[in-house]
Amino acid sequence: MSQAATLHREPAESPLTPESWGKLGMWIFLCGDAMTFGTLIVTFGIMRIAADNWPVPAEVLGINLTAAMTFLLICSSVTMVKALSGIKRGNMQEFRKFMLLTILGGTAFLLLQAYEWNHLIHVGVTITENKYGSPVFGDTFYIMTGFHGMHVFGGVVYLAVILVGGLTGRIHQGNSSVVEIAGLYWHFVDLVWILIFTFVYLL
Repeated sequence: MSQAATLHREPAESPLTPESWGKLGMWIFLCGDAMTFGTLIVTFGIMRIAADNWPVPAEVLGINLTAAMTFLLICSSVTMVKALSGIKRGNMQEFRKFMLLTILGGTAFLLLQAYEWNHLIHVGVTITENKYGSPVFGDTFYIMTGFHGMHVFGGVVYLAVILVGGLTGRIHQGNSSVVEIAGLYWHFVDLVWILIFTFVYLL
């Protein structure tokens, strides 16, 4: 190959498309977030083992209510899958319907969590005291569920913005990767809640 041809060689294109860059960015964010949640769960376990009078979760927390909240989030993951399937097939009506159901599921979860917090505060479980046992129980409970609740709230806003984009035509079959990336976040939030429900409410 001549020297002139070498000098005018076109630069190699990146194998990553804008869509794959978006997915990569979301995966990196979720990996960092997973480490944060993992640290909170491990810390919760250490404090529970170290405490002498850790309350029995079933005697303090509303297991039936939280089971319903968990079911809501699982259903919202299903509707998220349906929304993504709809937009990938160009069925915008199906996309909008299932995206709205996903948002409603997340909103209902937040309302039920607010009800649970209000109930626990009224029966004496706060950050500073806990009439059922170790006061650290309240600290860890509100931090873990509150941190997750902020993620659900952020997800609801995120999905609402995407829904508005679908209603106005800015999000469509041609750029459905935006919905897929949002789905990664929502499924992660749901999976984390299942872990919190297991370790905090059931064990």
